[in-house]
Amino acid sequence: MTAALVSARFQAVVDNVERVIHGQTSVIRLAMVCLLAEGHLLIEDIPGVGKTTLAKALAASLRCEWRRIQFTPDLLPSDVTGVTIYNRDRAAFEFRPGAIFANVILGDEINRASPKTQAALLEAMEEGQVTADATTYPLPRPHMVIATQNPVERQGTYPLPDGQLDRFLMRVAMGYPGRSAEMVMLATHGRQSALADVKPVVDTDDVMAMVAHARSVHVAESVGVYLLDLAEATRAHRSLALGASPRAALALLRAARAFAVAQGRNHVLPDDMKAMAPYVWSHRLVTAPDARVSGVTGAQVVSEVLARVPVPVGP
Repeated sequence: MTAALVSARFQAVVDNVERVIHGQTSVIRLAMVCLLAEGHLLIEDIPGVGKTTLAKALAASLRCEWRRIQFTPDLLPSDVTGVTIYNRDRAAFEFRPGAIFANVILGDEINRASPKTQAALLEAMEEGQVTADATTYPLPRPHMVIATQNPVERQGTYPLPDGQLDRFLMRVAMGYPGRSAEMVMLATHGRQSALADVKPVVDTDDVMAMVAHARSVHVAESVGVYLLDLAEATRAHRSLALGASPRAALALLRAARAFAVAQGRNHVLPDDMKAMAPYVWSHRLVTAPDARVSGVTGAQVVSEVLARVPVPVGP
């Protein structure tokens, strides 16, 4: 598959989702970049701006198996990963897969589940497998978790720990749509659900071919050095207790490759790193206590680092 074909199919999915989610092109593109980078997406915003609808529309645009998990305080880890039961007809134990065994999983209000249930996702999201009773079961590919959470309401929620946040390749916010986009939404969604008209435009084979091409995108040595300079700048930053880890650096590399191929290119530019870093690193950086009191956020630190670290010139 050529870079031009990957870019064309990427845009076909974006256009398809835009039929449902109006005025959110950048967020839709980020979700697709996350898919091509084999990552998971956390959508964090207030209720009613289309978080769940975006996840549903993206899943409906792919000819694949998708499931929804409504995270609640009484949700059990076995509801997510699966459970081993005794089959009387076969006189043997057998594994019944949970909801995580699908290509696209919508985890709605993920921070309403208990920490024990949240932890059940760690192995699945990082290693693409589930281990139950000393037996490991591979998950289908592609595999993407799209989780939503409301950052405003805290009652009855369990904040995601840093280890869980690190499993998400990107964290994005949707925000309110523009006035013209909201007018279109009122005209179309007021009559019927627009999701009913969304049809698949690519299948799992297409997605895996796009993923394989994104993996092969060339990264020049100077661009790799630039990535390391960015990571080291966060580790030495006075406002951070924890900077970008090696896994965070690898995550940014994957996202930059996927972003480059979405533009129809077979090589990564420093601008690709700069474009992806706020979404890949902001939720991974841990601010120091005094900086947290002063209101410093990870996003602010990323912005400062990107402005301070020199961009390489030439190959």
